[in-house]
Amino acid sequence: MSDRLEHSVEVEVDAPIDFVWNLWSDLEQLPKWMKWIDSVAVSPEDPNLSRWKLATGGLEFSWQSRLLKVVPHQIIQWESVDGLPNQGAVRFYDRKHSSIVKLSIAYAIPGFLGRLMDNLFLGRIVESTIQADLHRFRDYVIEHQVKEPA
Repeated sequence: MSDRLEHSVEVEVDAPIDFVWNLWSDLEQLPKWMKWIDSVAVSPEDPNLSRWKLATGGLEFSWQSRLLKVVPHQIIQWESVDGLPNQGAVRFYDRKHSSIVKLSIAYAIPGFLGRLMDNLFLGRIVESTIQADLHRFRDYVIEHQVKEPA
């Protein structure tokens, strides 16, 4: 039996919501700012399905994910349908000249990892990693933001 951990982190991004949404909703680009995500491949047959690969410290996990809810500029919600059990949502909040991005994830810890590591310790590592991912996303947005002429 595996344990389940949940995390929520957020970041404010100095960019309009449509720009932030367009970058994040292109799932295949996520490995550019998510440290542990090695690849995301959206299914050509069903754009609601994608294959994810996580690689860190010599460990690799993969899973197929299904989008459950997509509301442009508001939420992308998913759950895994095979492989590493996980679910979550990314929520977007429009602050006029900036945007808040809030990532919430829940995942099952594979039994062997739970035996190797204290779940509290593992949870802290994961939470600090996904918070750093959001900071990398914020920096990625700033680097790629096209300034419109005044």
